Amino acid sequence: MVDDKTITVLAVGDVSVNREDPDSIFAHVSPVIQSADVAFCQLETTYSKRGQVPAEAPMVTLRVDPKNATAIRNAGFSVLSFAGNHALDYGTEALLDTLEVVKENGINPIGAGRNIEEARKPYITTCKGTRIAFLAYNSILPVGYWADVNRPGCAPMRASAVTVHKLYEQVEPVYLYGGEDPILSFAQEGDKAAMIEDIKKAKAQADIVMVSMHWGIHFKEGEIAMYQKEVGYAALDAGADVILGHHAHILKPIEIYKGKPIIYCLGNFAFELELPPEVPKSYIWKKMMELNSNWVIDDRYRKYPWPVDSRMTMACKIIISDRQIKKLSFLPAIVNENIQPRFLSSREKEFRDVLNYMERICKSQKIETRFTVEGDEVVVSA
Repeated sequence: MVDDKTITVLAVGDVSVNREDPDSIFAHVSPVIQSADVAFCQLETTYSKRGQVPAEAPMVTLRVDPKNATAIRNAGFSVLSFAGNHALDYGTEALLDTLEVVKENGINPIGAGRNIEEARKPYITTCKGTRIAFLAYNSILPVGYWADVNRPGCAPMRASAVTVHKLYEQVEPVYLYGGEDPILSFAQEGDKAAMIEDIKKAKAQADIVMVSMHWGIHFKEGEIAMYQKEVGYAALDAGADVILGHHAHILKPIEIYKGKPIIYCLGNFAFELELPPEVPKSYIWKKMMELNSNWVIDDRYRKYPWPVDSRMTMACKIIISDRQIKKLSFLPAIVNENIQPRFLSSREKEFRDVLNYMERICKSQKIETRFTVEGDEVVVSA
């Protein structure tokens, strides 16, 4: 029996709603999300009708009608990270519009702001007598997308990378490919020090600190960049209690470090995207498709042009009691042909597919995390 002091936090990955009936994207999951005391997601688009695409923007730029943001609120999310590589796709006007739209819908944005001070500011909520702080950072940063003293943008957690044998091709400002050569990556010390400072300040004000990280290697099954472990371990050592990762668009391993979880990537959750016709034909897109052998064109998923792996997703369930994280589990889910996430019953084959995938990618990275099925969720332990 769960007592009235127990707190449930649900965390999911990338969200970008853009449809005629916005609420329909969450039709199969909103009751579960609404049942949580706190629900978190990563916003992967801008909600604005203004702005221009800067020269530094990535190949695919994201901006949709602000009316879609109401679906995120109605689904039950109360806090979201806007520290992502699309936050400035349409310049500062769209970034600031998005922050206002999110706030107007009663959702608390983190990781982006009018300046670096605002971008680094935590959101702190009190739930059943426990104070929970959220911070967010972005490692996937096109030039100029990070906030500065007088410039809007994201809270940065940048990294540098080299290969062992040679320089490697940079086909887009934020995506580096080394082929089969080992890639060495390292956190920028200034950004890491700032993150550590933020976490220590937040921990002085809150019982639990959750850190969202937009980071890592997208589409590659299981693979974790060196800098992710450096940053994740530093954050937990500084006082963070859990790392909520995203950006890779597929699930990544979950690691328990000194009793605390690093969820390297929560995958896509409710992320629909209709590509301009020229993009799938482009050199850059074709290079990205080479990163995942399960990436095939499927007309049934026209508004979900990702690898088959991307259809597997989850919601991480964090149970807090006595001002501590007592239990971590995840609810396996799939994204259907209508680009709707749906939680799975343990009786379904797809439930086992997600579980097997998580076991396989953890093993591939030499991460010895244990997964135990309890009802329709998977309990995570060291």
